Amino acid sequence: MSRGLGAHEIAAFAQEACVVEVSARKPGNVSPERDFEDTAYEDFLLSAVAIGPALGRAAETGVGEAVLAAVEATRRCVQANTNLGIVLLLAPLACAAGREPGPVRAALSRVLSSLSAADTRAAYAAIRLANPGGLGRVPTHDVRDETKATLGEVMALAAERDTIAREYVTAYDVTFRLAVPAIREARARGGSRRTAAAEAYLRVLSEVPDTLIARKEGAATARAVSARAAEVLRAGPAGSAARARAEEAFDGELRERGNRLNPGTSADLVAAALFVALVEER
Repeated sequence: MSRGLGAHEIAAFAQEACVVEVSARKPGNVSPERDFEDTAYEDFLLSAVAIGPALGRAAETGVGEAVLAAVEATRRCVQANTNLGIVLLLAPLACAAGREPGPVRAALSRVLSSLSAADTRAAYAAIRLANPGGLGRVPTHDVRDETKATLGEVMALAAERDTIAREYVTAYDVTFRLAVPAIREARARGGSRRTAAAEAYLRVLSEVPDTLIARKEGAATARAVSARAAEVLRAGPAGSAARARAEEAFDGELRERGNRLNPGTSADLVAAALFVALVEER
């Protein structure tokens, strides 16, 4: 039976995707010379390097163990949650890329359909270790409780309130329908990978209200941020003076309340899309 990519190649693609994502200037997010009070650009670079080996082994260990190993490796480097969402998205993609050759999404669907209760236990341990902001309690299958449900089942229960969970039950609809095409379009116009990442970020944010913002500030605020992202896209083409002014103003608005308006989920989706693009363009 033919196999997919090797562990070292998958690890390198995952690391590159994370480095490019955080290095792109995306309104409201950490980027070079634009830190948050509790996390710096360097923290994200260290995290990008840390998760490579765990994700490279995902085809052998499975999704849950890859998520847990990546979060544990991150915590040995930084003391903040820099990448839980990215790791949750990248682990199934890395597993798919390692198990089968060819386009990622077909293999991804098979990975997602085979998720187990063991994957849930490992992923829950990773979430507790990362301790993400805005994590509340839910009455069924809370991450602090024991459960026999598969990871696919618990993600389905969270899909209405969390875009990353919804990706698990839609075979990564936002990643493949919005983010990957936006990256490829920007690259076809001659843009760098960072430019492509920034375009994909605005595209995703403009169409999909960010659920990290929604957890912290409410759904209405998340929708308002998405509407502003759409205005930025309409201001002019990427690289134009009008777009640059619009992005700068938007960035300032998103930073007014610390990082409570950080569209972190949108950034996570861009990292996943960059990984797909790297794997399929190799």
